[in-house]
Amino acid sequence: MGHKVVEMSEHIVAIPLFDGLSREQYDELATIVVAHSYRGGQIIFSEGDEGSGFYVVISGRVKVFKLSPEGKEQILHVFGPGEPFGEASVFAGQRFPAHAEALEESRIFFFPRAAFIELIKQDPSLALNMLAILSRRLRKFTLLVEDLSLKEVPGRLAAYLLYMSKQRDESNDLELDVAKGQLASLLGTIPETLSRILTKMVRHGLIQSDGPRIRILDRQGLEELAQAERRLS
Repeated sequence: MGHKVVEMSEHIVAIPLFDGLSREQYDELATIVVAHSYRGGQIIFSEGDEGSGFYVVISGRVKVFKLSPEGKEQILHVFGPGEPFGEASVFAGQRFPAHAEALEESRIFFFPRAAFIELIKQDPSLALNMLAILSRRLRKFTLLVEDLSLKEVPGRLAAYLLYMSKQRDESNDLELDVAKGQLASLLGTIPETLSRILTKMVRHGLIQSDGPRIRILDRQGLEELAQAERRLS
């Protein structure tokens, strides 16, 4: 087995999408993966491009976004190390429905659709893992649509901070993983509105804010705000 396959296999072992596979399965995946490096701001794929495979972030961060006819950007998700994106194309065989761009210098693994489908035919357990990931992703996007359509911006921000805390084992000390302008886009608002809401949250004693660092002071208050049980004056 070549050194390159061994190195790729070690990275693939750490990808949650492939949890629980055998060493032989990891090695088989390593034979089809293609490693790419992207600089910050570089487009990985554009809406309408052929969905020829899916990607996994190894290092760095990637945003997936849509553009309105007027050119307004709506960020759908920001992906970090270990997270897949563009994976629906593997099953649907359709074109990518959004754009993907590296937010910073990033290393990305690309799994070609044709080669991956061949592996699935040989070992269906690969598909079962992906279906579980896709199910969780669908639920996440369903909640995002609900937040953007039904909640006011303070509630969206409160829900986002609580989500970040949950991802960090309920830690009260957070660090925003995107710039405030990008966070505003993710929440469907503008940076000025986001800054005003953060200021109000500080004034109400819900959080402390120091640049990208946020400390949750009143978790129950944030939960009430996220559920529209209270408002910021």
